Order: sequence, then C-alpha cells, then structure tokens
Amino acid sequence: MISNFSTKTFIGSVFGVLFVLYLLGVYWSFEPDSFDVKEEVTKSAKAEGVVPVVGYTTTTALIKVAETLLTKPGGYLSNDALPPSVMLDNIPAWEFGVLEMVRDMALVMRQEFSRSQSQSLENKFLKVAQPQFNIDHKSWTLPSAEGEYGNALKELYKYRTALTDVNSQSAQFYARADNLRDWVGEVTKRLGSYSQRLSASVGRDQINIDLAGDSAAMQSTYTESDIEIKTSWWTIDNEFYEARGACWALLHFLKAVEIDFNDVLEKKNAKVSVQQIIRELEASQEAVWSPMILNGSGFGMLANHSLVMANYISRANAALIDLNDLLSQG
Repeated sequence: MISNFSTKTFIGSVFGVLFVLYLLGVYWSFEPDSFDVKEEVTKSAKAEGVVPVVGYTTTTALIKVAETLLTKPGGYLSNDALPPSVMLDNIPAWEFGVLEMVRDMALVMRQEFSRSQSQSLENKFLKVAQPQFNIDHKSWTLPSAEGEYGNALKELYKYRTALTDVNSQSAQFYARADNLRDWVGEVTKRLGSYSQRLSASVGRDQINIDLAGDSAAMQSTYTESDIEIKTSWWTIDNEFYEARGACWALLHFLKAVEIDFNDVLEKKNAKVSVQQIIRELEASQEAVWSPMILNGSGFGMLANHSLVMANYISRANAALIDLNDLLSQG
C-alpha cells in the first residue's frame, strides 16, 4: 500500500515538474515587444545628465537591442544546456536573427560611423566591443556568449558617454550619406538572404544567375544551371523566427538612423523612403495567431507564414535599395 502510494506520488511529481517546465517554456518563448527609441534616448540622457548629440540615438538603440537579448524573460537562451530552454528552438532562432543585425551595426559603427575617413584611427571602445559580439552564440563555457555580450555593452556605454563629452574629441559619430550607404548595403544583403530562404519554404526550381552580367566571371566549382531550392520541413519555423528577430532589430535601428541622419535624409529627400521601410518592418512584427508556423503551398488550402514574411522583407529590401540609390546621388 505504501509502495503504491509512493509510486503515485512520484509519478504525480514528475508530471507536475514537466507541466511547470512546459509553462515556463511557453512564457520564455514570447517575443519581446518593440520599444520606443525616442523614449529610451530621453530616459538615458536624463539619467546621465547629458544632451543627446549626433550618434547618441543610434548607439542607444544598439545598446537597448543587445540588452534585450540578455534581459528578456528567460534571459539569453541560445546557449542553455538545461530544460526547458534546451527544448526550445523558436526563440533561440529569434535571438540569432537579432544578433546578426547587432553584429552588422557594431561593425559599421566601428569601421564607418565613428571614423572620418579610411585613414583615421578606430574608436578604442568600439574596437573592443565589436569583436565581442562575434563569439559563437551557443558558447556556454568560459567565455560564455552572454558574458562577452555584456562586456561589449560596457564598451558601448563608454562610447556613448564619450560622444557627449564636450571637453574631449576622443569619440565621434559622423552622420554622412556615404557612411549610411555602407550600412544600408550590408542590410540589403542580409534581407536578400532572408527573403530567399523564406521563399524556399515551398520548394522551387531556380535558374543559376550567380555569374550573370559578366561574361568573364568565374567561380571556384561548377554549379548546375538549374537549382532546386527547398527548406527542410524541420527548419521552417527556425528560418521564420530568425528573420522575424532580424526585422525586429532592424526596425529599431532604422528609427534611430531616421533621427541621427535627419539632415542627410532631408537633403536627399529620402525620409519618406525610411518611413516606408519602417512601416513594412512593423507589419512583419504582427502577432502570429497560429500555434505553429504553417508551410502550405503558395496557392494551397493552408497559409504559408514564411511567404508572408518573405513578402514584407522583399518590400522592405526593395525600398532599401531605392534608399541607397537616393543616398548616392549628389
């Protein structure tokens, strides 16, 4: 009798623990809400007792986006080795999408935004911060991924503080059209890749255009003229959430860029282009009401969430390409 009671108690306890882990996993899988970039700038400037200068908004957006990876419910999950986070894949994919945009922005800030010309010195804070974002995002031993990201954030805070120091010119942020073009160029490549990967959810044949436009072009190994592209059913949701995370981060960066590069954008009559891109990215963040990412055929009975996301990303990318053209004009 006692043994039977103990067995039932044990089984009940196991199911209870599993249920709690399940609820915790569901809670941790909620994506963070978007934040108001202007509000964050006002709050940070007030706390530091400074007046925001050019570059303060973009740096603040980068800091807040990167901090969200570490401070959202459950913290940073991509490198966790214990349940329930080890059983989750959607939010770690979202984290990687955010991280990719953070890496791109940190690199451009180090190489372009903070330098007046190609022969100028690198900013000492960004020189330390940027490589720390490039650690393997699944690293959990020493150094851990979140530990390196935390160190990078400390350097970004130092850079932001130095920007507002009127008694020192050790840190600068140059809001120029050519600098902005460099970042937009990186973003268009990133979005183009996401669009292709999401579109491949239904599988399709594609003509190889890798060498198109240059009769003398060559490549390392031979590639078939017709290529079949199809994303595995097992990774459909990962591709979707990675792209969604990247769009979430880019949305905030563009809102910051709209402020810091305001004069440049107005001179090029390109502000409306940025606002249209922001609108497309906001649409990509609408709530997903389906309990799972559906992979219906293009005109089939079921929805295909990947194609919907690809549509928003393609439209945003097309607008970014137009923006790049506007910035290149005199």
